[in-house]
Amino acid sequence: MSQQLDGAPIAPAALQRAAEWMARLWAEDASAADADACAAWRAAHPEHERAWARLQRFSRQFDALPREVARGALAPVQPRTTGRRRALQLLGLIAAGGGTALLAHEAGLWQSTGMSMGSDYRTAVGETRAIVLADGTQVVLDTASAIDVRYGAGERRIVLRAGAILVTSAHEHAAVYRPLLVATPQGTATALGTRFSVRLGDGVSQVAVFQGAVALQPARAGAKSLHLQAGQRAGYTRLAVQEVASVEDSAAAWAHGSLVAERMRLDDLLAELGRYRHGVLRCDESIAGLRVTGVYSLRDTDRSLANLALSLPVQLRYRTRYWVSVGPRPAS
Repeated sequence: MSQQLDGAPIAPAALQRAAEWMARLWAEDASAADADACAAWRAAHPEHERAWARLQRFSRQFDALPREVARGALAPVQPRTTGRRRALQLLGLIAAGGGTALLAHEAGLWQSTGMSMGSDYRTAVGETRAIVLADGTQVVLDTASAIDVRYGAGERRIVLRAGAILVTSAHEHAAVYRPLLVATPQGTATALGTRFSVRLGDGVSQVAVFQGAVALQPARAGAKSLHLQAGQRAGYTRLAVQEVASVEDSAAAWAHGSLVAERMRLDDLLAELGRYRHGVLRCDESIAGLRVTGVYSLRDTDRSLANLALSLPVQLRYRTRYWVSVGPRPAS
């Protein structure tokens, strides 16, 4: 699973600030102090990290536009560098409103209840956190994640605002049974005595079941539900559950600070490592399809990158600590 953070709406102010940081870091005179300041901003709240990740995806989509379409959408600019020009163009799209629909495309009720600074529990970039809820349910928050806990008389609801969580459900001891469920913009995942993970993607929620079973219910009225059994995973949108596939227990290794790769594409692996570190981590397209097998630390991503360079024909290029490119190793 290589999708980044969730597809719920992002505050325009956060998107604007992310674009300003991107323009600064892409400038030729960007300094380590600039990178540190940007990293601090991203770590200050999961909403900032979501804005940064969404803008990077939008940047890749913008690059794929036909040149005449991109030109027509933007006012001329006279920046100092190509990288800075692209960031300023993205900022122009956001300000004009053309990018807003792409960057914050989930509308309706969820928008009015989107993640706020007051989320009950949250983590910064590179941080994981284990908590125990009032009923004994255990939740591990992944990097840049946020949840609200809404336990009431009729249900035990965990609202996933950003990132991913691993849930180990506790037995209900109340006189009247209250189902335990995780709510996302796409619907709900209801635990049936289970251990499972939920991760927000771009318009898709991904659920993997490691013990017991989980009932998936897309948000749209009348949408068909589906039960996932242990060893199964599936994504679901607001409209429907997608194809069911198998999943290994190792998919939850992030809760213990590890990433287990089994013939994983290099660009997918780097995208995962990038979620646990500040700054930019890029992969050259010429090596993106290399397959990787191994166990990599999510708590020391620089060590993981060094191990990749030892085991694959790739080379790391550090512009700063927060700007790393992975490319092909030059022929000797």
